[in-house]
Amino acid sequence: MTLVAASLTLACLAAMDRASAGDGRIDTLEEMFATLKGCWRPPALPRGDPGMQITVLVAFQRDGAILGKPRITFETPEASQADSVAYRIAVMETLQHCTPLPFTESLGGAVAGRPFALRFDDRRNHPKPTEKRAWLTTTTL
Repeated sequence: MTLVAASLTLACLAAMDRASAGDGRIDTLEEMFATLKGCWRPPALPRGDPGMQITVLVAFQRDGAILGKPRITFETPEASQADSVAYRIAVMETLQHCTPLPFTESLGGAVAGRPFALRFDDRRNHPKPTEKRAWLTTTTL
């Protein structure tokens, strides 16, 4: 009888935790990454700037707050110093505005203290010109 009651209690708690995920709380890693991506605002760059990649190592507490200090672990090597600073600021602003993340109890327990490498990729693919130059076309008469 006690075992059945304990099983029912655990099942109810799990169901409540899943139900709370429907109220805007984050219950999966996929949702966590999507939320962080939604907060990301890349810096404004001059026209023609190719953008860059930046990776930050961050860990979270059970309540979704950042644990310790985030650390930049990678930046596109060819990036200028100005771009590097602009992207560092944008990443830190993203983390400040987005945290604490509203984790469910189960996800909070699963991710607490575990480091995540978050990659922000803002390499800009500029469209290639579609015009054809006369000297590039070949025609035979």
